[in-house]
Amino acid sequence: MHRPVVGIIGNSYLINDQYPAHAGGTMNSEAVAEVSGCLPMLIPSDPRLVGVAELLEVCDGFLLTGGRPNVHPEEYGEPETPAHGAFDRGRDAVALPLVRACVERGQPFMGVCRGFQEVNVAMGGTLHPEIRELPGRMNHRMPPDGSLEEKFALRHKVRFSEGGPFHRLLGAAEVMTNTLHGQGVKTPGARIVIDGWAPDDTPEALYVRDAPGFTLSVQWHPEWNAAHDPVSRPLFAAFGAAVKEFARARRGGARALSA
Repeated sequence: MHRPVVGIIGNSYLINDQYPAHAGGTMNSEAVAEVSGCLPMLIPSDPRLVGVAELLEVCDGFLLTGGRPNVHPEEYGEPETPAHGAFDRGRDAVALPLVRACVERGQPFMGVCRGFQEVNVAMGGTLHPEIRELPGRMNHRMPPDGSLEEKFALRHKVRFSEGGPFHRLLGAAEVMTNTLHGQGVKTPGARIVIDGWAPDDTPEALYVRDAPGFTLSVQWHPEWNAAHDPVSRPLFAAFGAAVKEFARARRGGARALSA
């Protein structure tokens, strides 16, 4: 039996400001392969090339990654401003309906950073374009200088709801995480449950209420050092277990129909 397939939502980039490419961070693929125990497959973020229905059939689960482009504010009914930054409308067109379809089908996904925000927007929520400009909020953005180790270093605590899914999974009511984001959740979407907060009350962990599949998503970047970090490893392990269970159930049903 081959490993279950996790589709990793990529981002559109221009290499050397000229060559268009679909890209995904190596650490995302490493976390999926080495910790989740699944086969990572990079998905082009372009609706001209891929369709949601076929992605749902080819992949068993999805990792909605981080990325420099932000979800376009038109997706949650607000006008574009300079504070909203760069966009990837192709990714919006793939990821947002994909999230809604996965929720309906019980197909596992995990959102990370931009992916966390995509889950909220897909379910009808809104975003702050620049949370560091809000009164009493921290600067959650990636440090502009330093090594990758310094940029992905643990920088603040996240507290979870007592007895909530993150508390139960991680065995702690409070953990340390990195932080590399500029936008944040403003209004939670329908069925979105905020289950973790930074010290300044910025939402950091969520899930979809009553969804039949895995929907745990985080604002930080657990793919960094995922094999060894005590917070990242159980997250990716639990995601992998959910993907494997979904794949087993789907293939078992297919065998039954062909018998």
